[in-house]
Amino acid sequence: MVNIRLYQNDDQKAWDSFVMKHPEGTIFHLTQWKNVIEKSFGHKAHYLIAEEAGNAFKSSDDTNHVKSSNKTIVGVLPLFTIKSAIFGRYLVSVPFAELGGPLVNGEMIEPRLVDQAIQYTEENRLEYLEFRNKEPKAKDLPQKDLYFNFSREIYDSLEDNIKAIPRKSRRMIRQGEKNNLSFEFGTHAIDLFYDILARSYQHLGTPIFTSRLFHNFCTGFGDKCNILIIFNDEHRPIGGVLFFLFKNQVVPYYAGSLVHYRNLAPNDYMYWQLMKYGYENGCKIFDFGRSRADTGSFHFKRHWGFEPKALCYQYYLNTLDDLPNLSPANPKYKKKLELWQRLPFWATKILGPPIAKYLA
Repeated sequence: MVNIRLYQNDDQKAWDSFVMKHPEGTIFHLTQWKNVIEKSFGHKAHYLIAEEAGNAFKSSDDTNHVKSSNKTIVGVLPLFTIKSAIFGRYLVSVPFAELGGPLVNGEMIEPRLVDQAIQYTEENRLEYLEFRNKEPKAKDLPQKDLYFNFSREIYDSLEDNIKAIPRKSRRMIRQGEKNNLSFEFGTHAIDLFYDILARSYQHLGTPIFTSRLFHNFCTGFGDKCNILIIFNDEHRPIGGVLFFLFKNQVVPYYAGSLVHYRNLAPNDYMYWQLMKYGYENGCKIFDFGRSRADTGSFHFKRHWGFEPKALCYQYYLNTLDDLPNLSPANPKYKKKLELWQRLPFWATKILGPPIAKYLA
């Protein structure tokens, strides 16, 4: 008999163990992600656990099952409620993340978790429910292919890895080296990173997150979170990326560079240094993360030889008639983005965080 209940604090170890052992488990499913979002933004978590009697698994080789007390976890679904007067009230798995959605062992468990999420959406009069998946989970829900993931294998030699990068991007890496760019790893550089990211976001017309988010990532994930900073020949920081190590993957997630120095090729140089870091630390996958179709980052990743794979974001529409569109590519945000780009930099650092906390 499978029972579905809310996550409790003492479930943390069992939940994370289930995620780590599940083949579709992501860093976004971990409770560290939950803790960071709660501490940084104050959004309300609604995490669901599906469990059955502790003797449910058949053998010691059934490694996807994880015991919680005298029960066995056979499914999890992380959810957060986002409530904004501007961007609406909705339930999402998972906010500020590329992926989420249910992780289950057994075909009959997933529909029950989805039904519980739909029921919560209706009872709380939320506008919609969003699942962020690689593949469709709830077969009858509408979906949107807005984002694409870019991932590939890290090969067994640096020579093979540099050869896998197309010629034009290899030339840009060498251009960075010729321009005497240098690099440094370490979370001690978090303030440098935040300043670079904030300036990069302003250039894109996007509100910047509170700096607490990045501090909380670094403390919450410990040695599984790090920062890489790129310097010009005068040792001025001109690029940076916050990345994670998860399972056998290196996952760059937040990144930016100063527009004035783009001619020095800091981005290509930066990602090559990060790929080398992943190789040296035993990673087998370089997960370049998601990008919207036909954006600058989308084409940058393709030029690096990565093939786009469509992500499947699915929706249950409770009070809406059409699929939500909070993307910066939405034409209705065009004038707002242009206005943001014209604001003084100091103003964007003050005004940005109260807005960005709802751009989940």
